[in-house]
Amino acid sequence: MTVVQQRLEQVKTVLRSAESFAARHPRALTSSVVGLLSCFAVTAFGIAPLAPDAAQLPKRTLVEAPQTHDLETQLDELAAYHVALSRAEATRSSDTPDSLLRRAGAFDPAAAAFLRNDPLGRRVLQGRAGKMVHVTADAAGQVQKIVVRFPAEKVEQQQSHFTRLTIERDGKAFGARTETAPLETQVALGSGTIRTSLFAATDEANIPDTIASQMADMFSGDIDFHRELRRGDRFSVVYETLTADGEPIPWDGGAGRLLAGEFTNNGRNYSAVYFKDSATGKASYYGFDGQSKRRAFLASPMEFSRITSGFAMRFHPILNTWRQHNGVDYGAPTGTAVRSVGDGSVTMAGWQNGFGNVVKIRHGGDRETVYAHLSKIDVKKGQRIEQGQRVGAVGMTGWATGPHLHFEFRAGGRLMDPRTIAKASEAVTLPGYAKAQFQATVASVKTQLAVAETMDGVSAD
Repeated sequence: MTVVQQRLEQVKTVLRSAESFAARHPRALTSSVVGLLSCFAVTAFGIAPLAPDAAQLPKRTLVEAPQTHDLETQLDELAAYHVALSRAEATRSSDTPDSLLRRAGAFDPAAAAFLRNDPLGRRVLQGRAGKMVHVTADAAGQVQKIVVRFPAEKVEQQQSHFTRLTIERDGKAFGARTETAPLETQVALGSGTIRTSLFAATDEANIPDTIASQMADMFSGDIDFHRELRRGDRFSVVYETLTADGEPIPWDGGAGRLLAGEFTNNGRNYSAVYFKDSATGKASYYGFDGQSKRRAFLASPMEFSRITSGFAMRFHPILNTWRQHNGVDYGAPTGTAVRSVGDGSVTMAGWQNGFGNVVKIRHGGDRETVYAHLSKIDVKKGQRIEQGQRVGAVGMTGWATGPHLHFEFRAGGRLMDPRTIAKASEAVTLPGYAKAQFQATVASVKTQLAVAETMDGVSAD
């Protein structure tokens, strides 16, 4: 047997003896353990005073001066930090190069001279006001870069693109370039309450006029916005806004398409959504039940205007006699766009006695519309026309005492009240194969409209 094994046997023997003792004398064992712990406590108490007193420990104070640059170096670093400060402004009709730069926080005669004399530089203030201008200058007010955004040059691109004019400093000189870039879309929500008029309510909610006009078209088969609006009527909309380099554009056309809307008129609720058939590419507005909001005829030949004379007897302002007025007169400024209320072909585009400049369009079902007193005609005889297409502009040619559009509707040669046509005309139907896609679209916009409804008087991107 090894020494280790002998030691192990001795330990086991001691443990067995201790167990036997503990079983026979439990009280004695408890007293022994307490006494042993007391000895440990006394030992610890005796050792503790041997540790040094913290108050008597040696102390040392360190003093170190921070590193600082001289004032000139600090100013140079501060100037370098501020070199990329940028400010956004919109051009005004009264602007000069100096006033525009000064408003943007830049004081740079060389940059102002470039805007006055360079062919591209002059374009910053040429034409209509409202261009988006971003000026980047250093701490001294010296221009480093100017970026200007405004509508695209080509009319056919103005709804989808914008022009970006960039002017940059290169040493003491400036260079300029232009490019056309696509507009991007964002979804916005808004809601409001009618107090006086539709446009007053949308203005209060910061909703663009073009969206208000589309809303009037969307619900034209349900609501006569000229006669049936009530104080307290409510609406909610989901629509697109157009942005240039991420910034909302301030010029006309800044709003895109109305995507969905809800309107409560005189206690009745109406809902509609814009839906595009992926198979045919055709799009229209539909109620949430799948019934089309698009009719064969629009309710009005203008996006929105004031009716000055209805389909009724009236005192003729020129002939000074009571006569039947066989159409509807819409008061609007000269140049306001006039559109075709339905698909058809132009049967006349020219001058006709008291009508002045007039356009006549033949539609299906032996129906005809007349647009008179135009200041400008934008179509030709024989041309095919789509619903909503521009045919001319409001004027006061012929027998007219002020700028307005005279509009007539004939069916089978018989004059009819144009305001009753839209509601009575046939609707465009939703194809059966598109119903699943349509329901998915409706589910999406319902959530957005629910959010919009909580934002009365507020518009959000």
